[in-house]
Amino acid sequence: MILRHDFAELVEEAEKRGCPLWEIVMEREEKEQAVPRRELWNKMTDYWRTMSQAVEEGIKAGNRSLSGLVGEEAYQLRRYAESGRALGGSTTAMAAARAMGVGTVSVSMGKIVAAPTAGSSGILPAVLLTAAEQTGAGEDRIIGGLFTAAGIGRIIDDIASTSGASGGCQAECGAAACMAAAAAVEIAGGTPGQAAHAGAIALKSILGLVCDPVAGMVEIPCIKRNAMGAANALLAADMAMAGIESRIPIDEVIGAMKEIGDLMPGSLRETAQAGLANTPTARAIERKIFGTE
Repeated sequence: MILRHDFAELVEEAEKRGCPLWEIVMEREEKEQAVPRRELWNKMTDYWRTMSQAVEEGIKAGNRSLSGLVGEEAYQLRRYAESGRALGGSTTAMAAARAMGVGTVSVSMGKIVAAPTAGSSGILPAVLLTAAEQTGAGEDRIIGGLFTAAGIGRIIDDIASTSGASGGCQAECGAAACMAAAAAVEIAGGTPGQAAHAGAIALKSILGLVCDPVAGMVEIPCIKRNAMGAANALLAADMAMAGIESRIPIDEVIGAMKEIGDLMPGSLRETAQAGLANTPTARAIERKIFGTE
C-alpha cells in the first residue's frame, strides 16, 4: 500500500473527501498492486469468511490444542455470556469468547487469518463480528472495516512492528486491538477522526506488554490475551464514539510502542526466558510437555 508513515494524513484525506478510511486505503492498494477494485474486495471477502468460520468453530464444545494446554475456555465463556449473568455484559463476554475461540482454532492447526499475526488472530474477527451485530451492519460494512484495519496494520509495521519477537505482545495483541477498535468505529458509522482516537486509546492501554509464552507455545497466556484485546478494542471504540479523544495522536502512540519494544530485553520478546514463562508452574508445564529439565 502506498501509505505515508502516518495515520493523520490518511484521516485528513478521508475527512476532506467525506469518505470512510477504508475507501482511501482501498484506492491506494488498487494503485500499488495494479489490481482491479472488485478483485481486491473479493479477496478481502474471502479473508472475512475464513475469519467467520474460525469464530464459529472456535466457540463450539470439544476444541483443544494439540498440547492440551488450552481447550474449551471459549465455549465456557460463550455459555456464560449466553446466561445473561456476565458482569460486563453479554456483548463484551461474547466478543472475548470469540477471540479466544479463534486463538484455539489456530493452536489446534485449524484455518485462521493471521491478522496481524497468528498469536493475535482472534481479536479482529471477534470485534468486527460483535460490532456488526450491535449495529445491524451487513457484510459490506465489515469488509470496509477490514480495509481500515489493514491500513492501520501497515502503518504500524512501517513505524514499529507487529512481531512479538521484535516488540513484545504489545506489537501483536496491541496492534490487533488498535486495528480492531478503529475498524469497529467505522462499522458503527463513526468518523475517521473517531477511528483514529479509538485506535490510539486501544494501543495506549497495552503499551509495554511483554511476550512471554509458557513453554514457548502460543497458548498461555496468548489465548486469554486475545480475549482481553477484544474487550479493550470495544471499549476504546465506545469511548471514541462518545467523544473522548486521545491526547496523544495515534502516530505518536505507535512511535512510543516502537521505542518501548526496542528497550524491551530479549528475554521478554517471545523467547520464553522470563515473565510468566519463567514461573515455577510454567517451568513444570514445560518439563511435562517436553520431558526435559
